[in-house]
This record gives sequence, C-alpha cells and structure tokens, in this order.
Amino acid sequence: MLNTVTIMGRMTADPELRHTQSGVAVATFRLAVDRDFKDKETGEKGVDFFPVVCWRGTAEFVSRFLAKGRLVAVCGRLQVREYTTKDGDKRYITEIVADNVYFGDAKRDHTDDGAADPAPAPSGNFEGVNDDDDLPF
Repeated sequence: MLNTVTIMGRMTADPELRHTQSGVAVATFRLAVDRDFKDKETGEKGVDFFPVVCWRGTAEFVSRFLAKGRLVAVCGRLQVREYTTKDGDKRYITEIVADNVYFGDAKRDHTDDGAADPAPAPSGNFEGVNDDDDLPF
C-alpha cells in the first residue's frame, strides 16, 4: 500500500504545541494551499485548508521555528480518525500526519507580523565578499 502526501502552503496560525499524558510532544497547525485553477464564476483561485499533525522532534521543531504566514512544505501520510459525539453521531477527521516539515521561505523574507515581504531578498550567501579585495580570478 502507498500513502504519501506532499503539500506546500502557508501556515494559517502559529502552531499549537501540546504534550500527551506520557510527555510526547504533538503540534498541530493548518496549511492554506492555493489551487492551480481559477473558479469559472469568480475568476479567482480557490484555497484548501489542510490540518497537519506533527509528533515528537518534528513537533518541537515546528513550534520553535515556524509561525503564521510562513511558507512550509510538509511530507507525510493522510490519516482519517473516527470518533463518536455525545449524541452518538460518528464523525471523521482527515488530517496529514507529518514525517518531515521544511522551510519554504527564508526567515529574512518575512516582516515582524509574519507576512511575506513584497520583494524577497535574493537567495545565496554573499556575506564577506568585499569588492575592494584582490580576487584570484
């Protein structure tokens, strides 16, 4: 069987970090992922919101380094949980259980409010290069 999911989107809120009764870290957050096509009536792209669950070290990483508005890539598996309400109704929750979470942008590409800057800095590390130095080429 194969159950693999890879998505990339923006975090809709800061992740929530909790711990189970046995002390295992678990973090939850939602990703907003743009659709690749436009709606025929409105002419706008739709957005899907996916709940994501991370465990242990991945949960600690997510809660420490990621925040609302950050672009992240998530690799994991799709899971459907079932529970029964107090009224006896069955409910289902579909979520992504993350194995790996990656930065999709650089921290410097964000303002203090978490929103992406309109013109992100170029990628690459050019620190320490001085035009006045004699270069060997």
